[in-house]
Amino acid sequence: MKSTTQQRPPLAVVAAGGDGKRLGANGPKALVLSADKPLLAWCLDAFAASETFGAGAGDVVVAAHAGSVELFEQAVQPAREAGLSVLVCQGGASRSHSVANALRAGAEATGAGTRVVLVHDAARPLVSPKLIDGIHDALLNGRTDALVAAAPVTDTIKRVDRSNVVVETPPRESLWAVQTPQAFRSEVLERALGLSERVADEVLAGASDDASLVEASGGSVAVYPWAEPNFKVTTAADLRSADRCLRSVD
Repeated sequence: MKSTTQQRPPLAVVAAGGDGKRLGANGPKALVLSADKPLLAWCLDAFAASETFGAGAGDVVVAAHAGSVELFEQAVQPAREAGLSVLVCQGGASRSHSVANALRAGAEATGAGTRVVLVHDAARPLVSPKLIDGIHDALLNGRTDALVAAAPVTDTIKRVDRSNVVVETPPRESLWAVQTPQAFRSEVLERALGLSERVADEVLAGASDDASLVEASGGSVAVYPWAEPNFKVTTAADLRSADRCLRSVD
C-alpha cells in the first residue's frame, strides 16, 4: 500500500558486479565498451538526463565488481561532472548481496528513511530517462510495493523437465518478460533483502531479481509495461546489437 510517510529523495542502485566472461571481456562487464562508451556510462547518462535523478534530484549508488572499485570511480566521473550524484560501493557475492550493499552505502551517505528505490542492471544500456521517470512516478503515486518494467511475451513458451521433454505450454497471454529498472518502496526492499529482517544467504544468492524476493516476502508486485528496446547485454551478439542501437540514437 502507498506509504503516507514523508518521502526522501529517490535512490537508484545500479548493479554492476558482472565479470564479463560470457562476453569474452578481460574485466567487468559494466565497463565493456559499446558505441565507444562503457555500458555503465550509457546507463548513468539516462539517469542524469531524467527529471527524477538529474541535477542532484536523487542519488545513484553503483555496486561495482569486487576488486575494481577504483576503475569504477574513474568510470563514473563524467556522470558526476554532468550533475549526477553518484556513489560507488563494492558489490557482494551475488546480485542481491550487491544491491543490499548499495542500499547500506546509500543510507550511510544520504541518511535512512522512506523513499522510492530503483534497481537497474548496468548490462541494460538502452534504458531511457522516460522509463526511469515513468516507473518512479507510477510507484510513488500507486498502491503496490513494487513495479517492474516488462514486455508481454510474444513467443510460445515451453516448460521442460531435466531431459528437455516438454511438460507444459503455459498461455502466453499471462506471461511477461521482466526487465529493469525495478522500482520499490524502500522499506519493502530492505525487508526482502534481509536488512531489517533475517533472510538466508542461499535465498539471496538464488534470486534472479529483487522483485522475486519481494514476492516471496509477501509484497505486491505489478508490471510497468515497456515495449521499447531495453534488452540485457549477455553475449557478444547482444553487445553488437546494443552497439547498433546506441549509435543510431547517439
